Amino acid sequence: MVRIRCKLVNVVGLIKNVSNRGFTLLEVMIAVALIAIALTTLLGSQSQSVSFANSAKFETMAALLAQGKMSEIALQQETPASDSGDFGDEYPGYAWEVEVSDISIEGVDNISDYLKQVDLTVTWGVFSYNVRLYHYVAENR
Repeated sequence: MVRIRCKLVNVVGLIKNVSNRGFTLLEVMIAVALIAIALTTLLGSQSQSVSFANSAKFETMAALLAQGKMSEIALQQETPASDSGDFGDEYPGYAWEVEVSDISIEGVDNISDYLKQVDLTVTWGVFSYNVRLYHYVAENR
């Protein structure tokens, strides 16, 4: 019994000596490096999610604005003309451009003389996102 007790005392004495030493410089440097890598990854993913949110916002708004503008063009009594503008103070930064061109459909020349192709582009600020809709309208109604 005495032997076992002596060994336990020695083990406890070793633990006390080890715990007084604290962390080494190498351990602290490794911990700081791991934290830096984790924070860099988190900040990068946060930045990417903000970019995706802006892109989704544009895609949604541009589709709605383009649909509204295309409805305005389809309801016009006269033949639409190429034009451009913005969506006013309600949608700052959003702009539109309409290009009207003749089309030709092979085999039905008599119909294609009365059709126009309307190309609508919606842009938002400095972003280079575009939404294009193609709509064919009768020239003479």
